[in-house]
Amino acid sequence: MSRVLRGSLLCAVWLAICSAKETVCLRTGFCLDVDSHTQQADVLVFRVGSGTLEFSASDVTQIRSVPNAQASDARNSSAPQPERTLNEVLADAARAEGLPPELVRSVARVESGFRQKAVSSRGAIGLMQLMPATAAGLGIDPNRAVENAHGGAMYLRSLLLRYHGDSALALAAYNAGPGAVKRFGGVPPYEETRRYVVGVLKEYARQHKLEPKTAAGATRASTPSATD
Repeated sequence: MSRVLRGSLLCAVWLAICSAKETVCLRTGFCLDVDSHTQQADVLVFRVGSGTLEFSASDVTQIRSVPNAQASDARNSSAPQPERTLNEVLADAARAEGLPPELVRSVARVESGFRQKAVSSRGAIGLMQLMPATAAGLGIDPNRAVENAHGGAMYLRSLLLRYHGDSALALAAYNAGPGAVKRFGGVPPYEETRRYVVGVLKEYARQHKLEPKTAAGATRASTPSATD
């Protein structure tokens, strides 16, 4: 998988991941949305959902307010919904978490082949192959397709935020766990995990080519390199 392709995915994910009240632009050329910010000496601390990101003040070129920031309401909606296809369920989960639908669909294809009844030898369940403990921590029932899709998207979003939008690290952590990524200081040298990361990125690239190019300018922005 080329660094150009991985960089394009990283940028697309990072620009789409947050629905917030401020837009922060960095010297690297890309911008991201945050809820708010504070400054501590030469460090700017940005709040994103329930987490924070820190950047040196010298790395930030602009902070501007976003009027009428769009909040994600699908996560909290309890209204009954008509029956949907699994593709629609995954797309709704992606939009609720501010992720590209192609990315969530790619994870579901590689994880389960879009089979909600899939159960791995390790006990991972459903479309997004959530472990029972992970599902419990997210407060969802992994045996229900809609909740499984939303739980997987929520978990993937949390990993992307944790690794500052680095899609390779986020996918590696989704497969092997954040502990393995921390232990090896990057994508773990597990053959299964490396195949998984490459497989999802390739599937994302394939699906992305089928979608209209609505953010060509964004993919040209300079982005950090993923860690091998």
